[in-house]
Formats: sequence, structure tokens, C-alpha cells
Amino acid sequence: MQIKNNQLIEAPKTLPIRMDVDVLVVGGGPSGIIAAQAAAEDGLKVALIDSRSFLGGNMTIGLPILGFLGQKGNQIIQGLPQRFIDRLRDKEGASEHRPCPLHMSITLVEPEAVKNTAFEVLKESGVMVLLYTFFADVILEGDDLKGVIVESKSGREAILAKTIIDCSGDADVAYRAGVPCEQGNEAGGTQPPTLMFCLGNVDTEKLRMSIAEEPRTYLTDFIPAEYFGQNNQFIVVGLRSLMQQARQAGFELPVERTILITGLRKGEVWVNMTRINGVDGTNPSSLSFGEMEGRRQIQDIQNYLIQYVPGFEKAYFVKMAPFLGIRETRRIVGQYVMTKEDILSCRHFDDAIAVASYPLDIHHPEGGDCTLQWCGDCYDIPYRSLVPQKINNLLIAGRSISTTHEAMSAIRVMAPCMAMGEAAGRAAKMAIHQGVTPANIDVHALQQELLEKGAFLR
Repeated sequence: MQIKNNQLIEAPKTLPIRMDVDVLVVGGGPSGIIAAQAAAEDGLKVALIDSRSFLGGNMTIGLPILGFLGQKGNQIIQGLPQRFIDRLRDKEGASEHRPCPLHMSITLVEPEAVKNTAFEVLKESGVMVLLYTFFADVILEGDDLKGVIVESKSGREAILAKTIIDCSGDADVAYRAGVPCEQGNEAGGTQPPTLMFCLGNVDTEKLRMSIAEEPRTYLTDFIPAEYFGQNNQFIVVGLRSLMQQARQAGFELPVERTILITGLRKGEVWVNMTRINGVDGTNPSSLSFGEMEGRRQIQDIQNYLIQYVPGFEKAYFVKMAPFLGIRETRRIVGQYVMTKEDILSCRHFDDAIAVASYPLDIHHPEGGDCTLQWCGDCYDIPYRSLVPQKINNLLIAGRSISTTHEAMSAIRVMAPCMAMGEAAGRAAKMAIHQGVTPANIDVHALQQELLEKGAFLR
């Protein structure tokens, strides 16, 4: 090693090859779990790596899954994602898909049940799961991606693979491989992250009936009062006048709206109200600031809820999400870039591999509010947006597919990401069986397999 011009020059190393697989999935969140399961269905050798001690990603931080239902109430995400929810429901780890006037649908999930079910599903599928393992770099021969380099307590090692699916949420593999990427809006501003936390001993019946019976006092955004009278598990978005009162009394609240999600357990409510503007989810210093700032914000938010919101009078702190909920980082520039216009026009694509309906939902990079726009029905996600430019043997699934900043705000929620994962896993498997790159598979055959396996395509 040599230090020169404030840089460390590292000598070449000989790395051990930990494994050689058909398909490697990088990232064990909603898209990664389903991608690995789909890729392994015909007996291929499939591995999944994740840097954490568990699987599930954003399904484990207290958020409900959004987007299983369309704006007309029909179920548009089916196939393997639905089978995962069925497994959760068998152990009382998920609710049914509940229509929501604001989010189209919410599906409540229990974080610990998600972690356990993910392990069960992948073990049954024969997927090799490697936790505590960080993706570090790529192995390239020209434009052909041959594998990745990982770091762990065992040191620096290589994993070889015929096809790699980047489900990191941050386009980590694509970025290191040289795929063109974008981040944020025209000014580089990204949607801010949230650190979720959970309160117990909340009288959710008092909360929902207060909103249902006194809508002028407890006004909610877009969600009519009768929704709360009909649903004993629900999401609250609004209560702006209460927050204004709290601010006048000296409370420091980082958002403009109260956002609450009832848990599956009685008296449990998850709170989505921290907001840390300016965090770059690809920078460890920025993420470290975000974690600490999120914790700092929680005290005032908790006190506001206890003092101003009905049902929280005797609430107490239960737990915090294991990591920041990141809404946006890198997006690849793929073979097709989905746009805001594609979503608002309910566009159909010949190479559609998933159908989504969640609105454009942009949490402003500055300030504490957000903007929503609905298309009135559903729109397609094209296969070309999962396929990067330039690099072979690579697919992307999840929020970092090829979209604009605005379009990403719609396709980023978990149900569409799970559907993308299934498509990517089946496409990777098909590419290996056909002896072609993922960019050159027969997309119509992929669509047919998705339909035969229970997925929904228009």
C-alpha cells in the first residue's frame, strides 16, 4: 500500500471465490426476496446477499405495504407477492388489503413475522442466503458483469454469477458497474427519509371515532370521515390544525401532517412524522446524521401526540425502526425511462411486466409537505426500465429502476417493487435457460410465464 496525494493506493489482491451461482440477488428487501424466489423456481443455483442480520428491508420498519389494489379497487399485484402475504396472514402477520382513499390500499404487516417468513420462503426455494455481507464492487470483463466483490468479517471475497439482480434500492451494483445513474430532481434534491417509531397503549377506538364524529376538528387529508367509522385498523394523514396549535405552544414538528398507522396488535400505532431533509442515502456521513437527527425529532413528536391527539393520552414509546426509511437515492438510466406523463396518462406498454396504480407522491426535498397526483386507474411498468444501458447480465428491480424523479415517487412503494422482483427473477432465470443476456430474452414469453404463475397484467 502507498499513500499519495491524500489517497491510498492499494496493491492488487488475490481474492477467494466464495461461491459461483447462476443468479445472485443483491439486497434482501421486498423486491429482492421475491426476485430470489422466482429465480430459484426451476432449480437454478441462486444466492441472495444482504448487509443486515435479517431480510425484509422496508417491510420491517413499521410501514404498511401500499399498492396491492388499484384506484378502482381491483387487485393488481398478485403472483408471488400475494403468496408472501398469504404466508404472513397464516401466522397473523398481515392484514387483508384494505382500500384507502389516499394510498389506494394498505396492507398492515408485522415486522418480525416478515423477517421469519422471508427466511422460510427462501429456504424452501433453495436460495442460499448470506447476511452480514456488504456489496463492495463489481467484476467486469468489458461490458459483461461476471460477479461481485463482497466484504464481511471473513474479509474481501468474490461471488461469481451468470446474472445479477440489483435489488439494493440504491442501484449500488449498477452504479459500480458504470451504468448511467441519476439522483434527485433537477437541483439534485431527493425526497427526505423518515425514521419510523412505534407507540403502545393507544386507544385507537377513541382516535378513529373522534375523527369520524368530529371531522371539522380532526380534519384529514383526502380521507373522508366515514372511512374511520368503517375501519378499526387505519391510516391517519392530516390533523394540521392540531399541529398548528402545538407549534404555537413551542413544539418543533418537522412535517406539516400527522401520519399514523395502526399496528396489527391492539393499542399499537406506528408514527411516520420524522423528516430529515438533505440526507444523501448513498453517503454514510449523511446517513449517520439522519439517524441521529431522526431520534432527536421523536421526543417532540411523541409529546405532541400525547398532549393533542385523542387516544394518545396514556401512550408510551415501544420501539424504533432498525434503520431510516429511505425514499429516494440513485435511479438507473435504462433502456426506457418512465416519466410522470406515462403514469398520469395510465400508459400501456407492449413489454409490461407489472401493473401499478399508486399516485405520484413527492415528499418535498425542502420543507415538510408533499404533493400527490392520481391518474384515475392503473399504469404499466415496462421491462425495458429494469434493463440497464451498456452492462450485460444485470437487471434492476425496486425503486432504482429507470424513471424520472417524479415517476419514481409512484413506483417506489412496496407492492410494485415486489412485482418487479418477480419479473426480474423470472427474466434472469429465462436468460440463463435461453443462453442470452437479460436484454435479449423473449419478453412475450416472460409475460406468459408471469400470467401462468398468477401475476396480473392487463
